[in-house]
Amino acid sequence: MSVHDHRDMGWTRPAPGNVKVPSFEGVLAAIGNRVAAMVWDVENAYGRARSHDRAQDDPRFRIFLVMAVFSLVFLVLTLGAGHAALLADKGRVGAGSSRPMLTRGDLVDRNGMLMATNITHYGLYIDPREVWDRDLARAQLLEALPRIPARKLDRVLDGERRLIVASGLTPHERMAVHRLALGGVTFEPEDRRVYPLGASASHLLGRADTGGQGVSGAELAFNDQIKAAGAVGENYAISIDMRIQGVVENELAAAAIEHKAKGGIAVVADVQTGEILAMASWPTYDPNRPVAQGDNATLNRVTSAHYEMGSIFKSFTVAAGLDTGRADMNTLFDASQAFQIGKRRITDFHAKNKVMTLEEVFLNSSNIGTSRLAVEMGPDVMRDYFKRLGLLDAAPIELRESNRPTVPRKWDDSTLASLSFGYGIMATPLQAVAAYNALSNGGTYVPLTLRRGGNPNAKTHRVVSPETSATMLELMRRNVSRGSGGRANAPGLRVGGKTGSANKLVNGRYDPTVAVGSFAAVFPTDGPVTAKRYSVFVLIDEPGQYPRTGGFVAAPAVGRIADRIAEFLGVERKADRWFTATGERIPEFQDVEGDGR
Repeated sequence: MSVHDHRDMGWTRPAPGNVKVPSFEGVLAAIGNRVAAMVWDVENAYGRARSHDRAQDDPRFRIFLVMAVFSLVFLVLTLGAGHAALLADKGRVGAGSSRPMLTRGDLVDRNGMLMATNITHYGLYIDPREVWDRDLARAQLLEALPRIPARKLDRVLDGERRLIVASGLTPHERMAVHRLALGGVTFEPEDRRVYPLGASASHLLGRADTGGQGVSGAELAFNDQIKAAGAVGENYAISIDMRIQGVVENELAAAAIEHKAKGGIAVVADVQTGEILAMASWPTYDPNRPVAQGDNATLNRVTSAHYEMGSIFKSFTVAAGLDTGRADMNTLFDASQAFQIGKRRITDFHAKNKVMTLEEVFLNSSNIGTSRLAVEMGPDVMRDYFKRLGLLDAAPIELRESNRPTVPRKWDDSTLASLSFGYGIMATPLQAVAAYNALSNGGTYVPLTLRRGGNPNAKTHRVVSPETSATMLELMRRNVSRGSGGRANAPGLRVGGKTGSANKLVNGRYDPTVAVGSFAAVFPTDGPVTAKRYSVFVLIDEPGQYPRTGGFVAAPAVGRIADRIAEFLGVERKADRWFTATGERIPEFQDVEGDGR
């Protein structure tokens, strides 16, 4: 071989060209061509040196050649690593991966407390063609990871292709399997949604699937916003205050267990902005653990369950009467005997057998009095106010689970009487909370929301006048001070509200042993109608022992909740007009005995 035959030595001089390649690959190609040309020139110089019998230059050129080659390799590797680390497509696992990483943002409460986040888990895959001893592999895998479905593991091991056996392995579980050193066993990362507070706020938060999509609750309601926040490395905050949420869940569970109830509901909201500060449904469940479909614990009773709620609807009837001018606080209603509508006789739970003012009708929770008022106002007025209060449509909120109510088809006198005290219509607790907020905030219906700071695009409308709202606040306060709601009082917080009790239909008849007890409250009730105040709603579903009325099963929980959350809300305690500083009633005002309805 001639020393001048460079092609036989494995080198060819690059062809000249002026094409510009702006991409990273083009830059590497240009560098390669340039170095190759330099090496060709060096080798040519080496050949010329030998032809002139300059052997002393041979080592120098060979050393230079080796250094040039290694320098080129190091440069290419460095540039490649930098490109992979800094310029690779965002969200890709690695240079050769096509699997996108999820970018779902963390869910936090209004104060930044973590409620939902992503943690890398792993999917367990097995290729049975690479498993040496399938029986041994089966036994070891089931011992290391007992939650693997045995039947699914058998199907995969008996197959002929790579399949997933289990998903959602924690790093600890992955390591336990990895230590087995089994052939054909591999893992793939999964960005899984987890809920560090376990069962707390589980119904409200909902869940997201392994594909990074919200499927229920706030995860679904704010799916796009949560993903957008995650894409820029930010959290997404909702209106819930986990301090208040914890109190509400604690008191609701205590009341439900004490009264051996089937279920329970509790909500705290800002009456001016519509923000939900706490939402609890009992029993609850842990979203981090699989729950069988149809499990009663997964139902969010706040949004999805319907109830005839009883006497809390008397607030809506009385408000309509006041707002239309059909009645005032001194208007008299004959409750000395049952109210007869056709063949139907309407009576009071604890009959007073006397003529009552509207105030007494409210404080004594008189079915007769509110029925007479509703029939006098007529179907058009009642339907109009129920519509304004949001009782005929699904409660507007971001949660997709908000259900429509079951409303009457005809609005005759008998139906109006039933509606006046909370029968004949099955509403959701969300509807009741939003309606009470409207009576408490100056008379404006403000849709409930889980957006921190309120929903700026919410469509509000006038329900009652500010004067009617002020009167209702005073009435609700008197009901706690002197009426059937006394067990809801919290010293110094000026709590007002209304009890509600209703029997459920069982086999076509109302059964007094299967009931619902509720209490709708607001505090503080003093100050202008535009002042900051908060609603508290508690419902106990099917308490298992007598008494089952709202004043006994729900009102005490409301009082305890208000007492415990007041400091978080900045509500100042003041001396009550009808209570001493220690919360005891002043004797001269104990003129009405609360019956708990």
